Amino acid sequence: MMSEHEHASIGYIVGGGLKENLRVRLTIPSQEMQEGAFVVIESGDWQFYGLVTDLQLGATDPRFADEQSETRLPAELARLLHGQTLFTNLEVLPALMLERGPDPASPQYEAWRLEHPEDPHPMPVKTIPPHHAPVRPAQPGDIAEIFGDPGKEGNFVIGYTREQGHPVCMDLAKFVQRSSGVFGATGTGKSFLARIVLAGLIQYNAASVLVFDMHNEYGFDDTASDTGKRVIGLKTKFRSRVRVVGLGAGAKIRGQAPDFNLEIARKDIAPEDIEMLTRELNLKETTPTTLEALANSFGREGWFSAFRDLKNGDMVEDENGKKVPASNSVAAWANRTGVNVSAAEGLHSKLGRLFNKPYIVEKPAADSIGEIVKALGSGQHVVLSFGDFESDLDYLLVANLLTRRIRAAWEQRTNAFRSTGQDEPRPLVIVVEEAHKLLNREMAAQTTFSTIAREMRKYYVTLLIIDQRPSQIYDEVMSQLGTRISGWLGDEDDIHAVLSGLAGREALRGMLAHLQAKEEVLLLGWGVPMPLPVRSRRYDDKFWEELLSKSGSPRSTDQILNELGF
Repeated sequence: MMSEHEHASIGYIVGGGLKENLRVRLTIPSQEMQEGAFVVIESGDWQFYGLVTDLQLGATDPRFADEQSETRLPAELARLLHGQTLFTNLEVLPALMLERGPDPASPQYEAWRLEHPEDPHPMPVKTIPPHHAPVRPAQPGDIAEIFGDPGKEGNFVIGYTREQGHPVCMDLAKFVQRSSGVFGATGTGKSFLARIVLAGLIQYNAASVLVFDMHNEYGFDDTASDTGKRVIGLKTKFRSRVRVVGLGAGAKIRGQAPDFNLEIARKDIAPEDIEMLTRELNLKETTPTTLEALANSFGREGWFSAFRDLKNGDMVEDENGKKVPASNSVAAWANRTGVNVSAAEGLHSKLGRLFNKPYIVEKPAADSIGEIVKALGSGQHVVLSFGDFESDLDYLLVANLLTRRIRAAWEQRTNAFRSTGQDEPRPLVIVVEEAHKLLNREMAAQTTFSTIAREMRKYYVTLLIIDQRPSQIYDEVMSQLGTRISGWLGDEDDIHAVLSGLAGREALRGMLAHLQAKEEVLLLGWGVPMPLPVRSRRYDDKFWEELLSKSGSPRSTDQILNELGF
């Protein structure tokens, strides 16, 4: 769009400050610039990098803007008059500055280099360029300086600048160090964007990935609901490195058999797993007291089976012919332990939805939870598909229970590594769709996921949350997200949530609302050096050709054998 101006000045600084945006007088037609353009400001030994947040029309005198002089003056004269009296200003959010030093050919360069033996790195803006400093579009070298060289291992191209189409990278090793989020309104391509990120993590071997695939979209091939085209699953391209797990014995995922099935032992269900379902099961405030009594009566591993086997409402006649609760009834247990009978019977009735779940069994055929933990630790990736169990109840229970086990395993491995210095834990990214169901204000304190978002990066575990309603995610969790990749959002509360805690959020607010759905995303947060809207990569055959033609980081023979299941 701006090829002829790519290396030339497009304007110059005419005002602004550190606490407000810089104002740039545009010297090219306004249609050649867009909100979100990445620009560079030259100022002596320094370069400033900024983002265009607004374009404003101006005039040296309001009369010239109000009067249509082209209707009463010859065209050439009107053009000259407009060139002198009408103008366009850019508002530029300054994000980073870099000391580049004197020209290498100048006598001053050697002295400067002695003072700066290492190449300077971009830093947050602490000063401003002077009046009339020239402004130009960012070139590929500028973008590589800030976002990383696409040719360097571990730098993953997430998209391209909107005007010039230059590649923009994310450092995946840095990306997995903190929890992150992919956001966008329904229909803006969040799942495709998440697939792109996950494919990069797997190909570059940056971390192990566990996907809670509520709608069976990520493992095997799917069909796009809007275009009807084939959507390639992660298992198709990474056959030996991705294991698809189906929930429940005999589960089929899109007509295909998974690598193995997940069954949950009744002894693995803890009282806190039930408390987490308070809203879903409409449990009463007396539930924690009843659960504590059950655990005291039957043990933490036996309470669920024992409570399941009790009969609700069974009555017998005593020697006087009076109806009393049967000895194997919920009421009899409640009477023996001093628990409110109606509270116990109410809880038993509501847990009936869990008691009969076919994937919760007395003795699983195999330790499938242990198998998942082992696979993730050895460098494989797991997609847990929920198959026919797509209710919120299934998702909340299974995701939290499995994550609790994984969290304990990674904490144990990390503590052992810190004690011995051997066997450093492998980074793990847990992918959670519809995250607001697990991380809303009411539930965040009870789920393992909020603990991971706040504390687990020191134990090598982070979250990648995918959601269309970020405003419903607990703000304390949102504040812990490092990288945020957001498509178009129309709701003001959602926009505010995605931008929370970021500098210049008011300037970015309009940019997020103006993104083109399914085409553009805004990169934000700790994982990228500065905010930038980009044209996202398409999840198509070309993407896979480009990704798989680049070798990931080299893997050892042992790791390859592990990935093959030996």
